[in-house]
Amino acid sequence: MQRIAYGEHPSQFGELYLPDGVAEGAVVVIHGGFWHQRYGLELGRPLADVLVKDGFAVWNVEYRRVGGDGGWPVTGQDVLAAIEAVDIGPVVTLGHSAGGHLAVWAAKHSARVVGAVAQAGVLDFTQHITARALELCSEEQFAEASPAALVPIGKPVICVHGDLDEDVPVEQSVGFCAVEPGAELVVVEGAGHMDMITPGTESWERCREAVVRLARGC
Repeated sequence: MQRIAYGEHPSQFGELYLPDGVAEGAVVVIHGGFWHQRYGLELGRPLADVLVKDGFAVWNVEYRRVGGDGGWPVTGQDVLAAIEAVDIGPVVTLGHSAGGHLAVWAAKHSARVVGAVAQAGVLDFTQHITARALELCSEEQFAEASPAALVPIGKPVICVHGDLDEDVPVEQSVGFCAVEPGAELVVVEGAGHMDMITPGTESWERCREAVVRLARGC
């Protein structure tokens, strides 16, 4: 694993994992934590460890967050800058919770992104989690920051969500997939929020399958 800075701020860096031999695709891992400074890219390391063994180049990225010079549009700009910072070819974005928001948002705005997997993603700022979304951006910015306001995304999107999610209601993914043409919804029965990023769970395996399908189709 190699740590690479993509800017001068302490939060503008990522960790690049390269497989033995030729990569079979590339994945950008974007961690969650409701965009707050207290959560970092360590949340993505277990996922990167699995995916690099699957033969992918994996870029686990950090970004400026609320409480650490982040907020909108800086947070989104950092994710786009990180995606452009390393040349690993076309990428699939994989993001959990707030990272799911950023993964789908980046798919809309980056030509390098060919598809997105949202793990319990925050996809509609006007529903369910508005108070937390307002910590990231103002209500006037919802139209430019909320993926549900940006449809069509124009890339394949797979939303994986547990029906017992205690932090981000499954309706976030259900509602997004209802308005995004071609989006695929995978609901995991009995699964909670953190199951999505816990290797060994059914939720993680469904996310992993989605990544493999999109990344190897690049």
